[in-house]
Amino acid sequence: VVLTNTTKLCSTKPIVTINGKFPGPTIYAREGDNVNIKLTNHVQYNVTIHWHGVRQLRTGWSDGPAYITQCPIRPGQSYLYNFTLTGQRGTLLWHAHISWLRATIHGAIVILPQKGVPYPFP
Repeated sequence: VVLTNTTKLCSTKPIVTINGKFPGPTIYAREGDNVNIKLTNHVQYNVTIHWHGVRQLRTGWSDGPAYITQCPIRPGQSYLYNFTLTGQRGTLLWHAHISWLRATIHGAIVILPQKGVPYPFP
């Protein structure tokens, strides 16, 4: 998590981003994959990431709601999100789940079917 200068409509402002990208990077994985994402907070705000729609089976601490399923990641600290994509496919959303940061910290997570499994439509 870093502060990045972004220009929109002739105005440059610093915004909080993931790896300097806005929107954040798209994550591609397959059903059944174990996802490990290390988030290091290099800004002055607490932050968490919520994996919107991703089933957190026995990994509720990786779900992201601050003060509910995990403590916020404090400035200068890191956290390893670790979960397995079980029984779902599709394009879902990840976003910050604390304060106004969700306005600039967000992106897609694309869950592809396991290799060799046909798509459910012709």
